[in-house]
Amino acid sequence: MDRHLVVPILPPVEEQIFAAIIDNARIFLQIDNARLAADDFRLKYENELAQRRSVEADINGLRRVLDDLTLTKNDLEMQIENLTEDLAFLKKNHEEELKTMQGTAAGQVNVEMDAAPGIDLTKILNDMRANYETLAEKNRRDAQEWYNQKSRELKKEISTGVLQVETSRSEITDLKRTLQGLEIELQTQRAMKKSLEDTRADIECRYGAQLVQIQGMITSVEKLLTQIRNDMESHNTEYRNLMGIKTRLEMEIEMYRRLLDGELGLGKLSM
Repeated sequence: MDRHLVVPILPPVEEQIFAAIIDNARIFLQIDNARLAADDFRLKYENELAQRRSVEADINGLRRVLDDLTLTKNDLEMQIENLTEDLAFLKKNHEEELKTMQGTAAGQVNVEMDAAPGIDLTKILNDMRANYETLAEKNRRDAQEWYNQKSRELKKEISTGVLQVETSRSEITDLKRTLQGLEIELQTQRAMKKSLEDTRADIECRYGAQLVQIQGMITSVEKLLTQIRNDMESHNTEYRNLMGIKTRLEMEIEMYRRLLDGELGLGKLSM
């Protein structure tokens, strides 16, 4: 391989490697961000689901309370109906007893005595009837008032329970809507994460082949550099050897020059 063709390739190769590292880091960062967002949405979903279950539990509790109130209302209505029947029965018995007593009093012989005044049986019966009717009316009013009070309390509790149920239903609807939005966003994030992972795998595959090729080129360049370094060391050794030879030759030349200069001087003196 010609080193003049390989060495200029090094800067673009380094740039490609650096760009590939940056792209991989950016993709990993995007995947981490998508994973964090998915975890955050999952946590929100779990919180919303827990709130929804809590609301459903409250609604079930309110339904049980409403059922209990309905049973209590039915029981009160039955008690009032029984009291009404008892009142009608007592009133009927009283009227029958009153008629019997009046018939008995009419069939008796009135005996008037100068020493003792007669007993007014009709007045006594009327007073008894009036007292009984007053007591019965009082009992009826008390029962009616108690029923009305319980009915008002029951209606208030039912109204409160219905309001709470409606509020809970509205909250559940909002939670379902929010949950659907979160599920859609979570699916979007999952799709984005899958796309990023596919992109990363594609980039790793593509750049992996390029990196293998680049690694081969780097290996070739390293071998060439090693060869060049060895050649330079060999050239340096040869250069030092040549410089040594040159130095010795120059020394010999200088010595012969001096010898020649000495012989010429002796020749002139002899003449």
